[in-house]
Amino acid sequence: MLNRTQAPDFKQVSNIKFIHPEKSILDNGVPVFTVYSGEQDLVRIEFLFDNVNWNAEKPLQAIAVNAMLNNGTTKLSSKEIAAQIDFYGAFFQTEYGQDHSTVTLYTLNKHLASVLPIVKDVLSDSQFPQKELDIYIQNQKQKLQVNLQKNDILSRKEFSHALFGNTVYGVDIQLKHYDAVKRDDLLAYFSAAYTPNNCTIVVAGKFSEQSFSLLNEHFGNNWKPSNSIKNEFNFDLSQKNEVYKEKTESLQSAIRIGRLAINRKHSDFAGLQILNCVLGGYFGSRLMNNIREDKGYTYGIGSGIVSMKNAGYFFIATEVGADVCSAALTEIYKEIELLKSELVEEEELDLVRNYMLGSMLGSLENVFSHADKFKNIYFSGLDYSYYENYINKVKTITTVEIKDLANKYLTTETFTEVVVGKK
Repeated sequence: MLNRTQAPDFKQVSNIKFIHPEKSILDNGVPVFTVYSGEQDLVRIEFLFDNVNWNAEKPLQAIAVNAMLNNGTTKLSSKEIAAQIDFYGAFFQTEYGQDHSTVTLYTLNKHLASVLPIVKDVLSDSQFPQKELDIYIQNQKQKLQVNLQKNDILSRKEFSHALFGNTVYGVDIQLKHYDAVKRDDLLAYFSAAYTPNNCTIVVAGKFSEQSFSLLNEHFGNNWKPSNSIKNEFNFDLSQKNEVYKEKTESLQSAIRIGRLAINRKHSDFAGLQILNCVLGGYFGSRLMNNIREDKGYTYGIGSGIVSMKNAGYFFIATEVGADVCSAALTEIYKEIELLKSELVEEEELDLVRNYMLGSMLGSLENVFSHADKFKNIYFSGLDYSYYENYINKVKTITTVEIKDLANKYLTTETFTEVVVGKK
């Protein structure tokens, strides 16, 4: 019989398999990457567009255009678009990211012929009606005013601006920027960005040759290309900033600490992810054990590494009682210095290895997850050897390597420190 008083042995994940996509090309040159799964009659089609033509004086163009794509075309109103998509049981959404803007369609294959023309109409003929734009601006200004009262959101905003300045990654959005949004600017950006020569299509699910023919029929022609300038930025990795936004009435203070770092194209990135996991990347991390479990300063604290097209950054984030803010900062820096001066115990490293490999395996729960993993490497200019190297690094990294990485990247003299509330 199973002895439930004895914990099962740790077993390291031995093999992780990825579903590689197949590449096709539409008649107008748009690349289509398809991750096949024939079990369910469901497909996800993502249209990904590079963000282009960055203008610091008009920072909301890409955001507003993506948010308002389905608010009306020459043929269809926003209500008609929503009603027709709903009629076929499909789901249509837009998502803005700092490097890409995405339009996603979920639908049953049998309804592709009916819903693809609607999506094509949106992607080629969105009109951004002034009435809808006025509502959007009003709603977003109200949302911003509310968010600016929240310490955690304000700290994230200040941190990004301190690291990246007035670029797409760090621009300090203010109410005046919404007042400056004009319909003509949205139309101009839409014409520049939502074009076949700026589009990549990623399909996941059950997708037959007939389905591809339908996609090609609607998006492989009668879609105007345009000229645009890709967003490119350079940053100073040695910069240091300290930002303190005092709010005397605050009961909690939001802390955000970190620095510009590398992105996933760098050979050290996998090792830095492991170091991050030890420090604050999971519930059993050192920051959680110290700041939450031992000191009781917070409900949660964590660290992370973010990889973007033109940059990467490392951060630590938490909210603590205002009366223990200084003490929490001291303990955070103490944990960083310990990683730089002492070797991690093998038992702790084994736990991190099992967690990271299990998380990778668990993140591949369905065909959509496999497509997401492909996008991570494709838009970074990498191939599947990236994941092979990552898995191998998790399995083989030594405690000495972790210490060396800590001394190389956890350079507190280059950290940006943001505190909103009271120190």
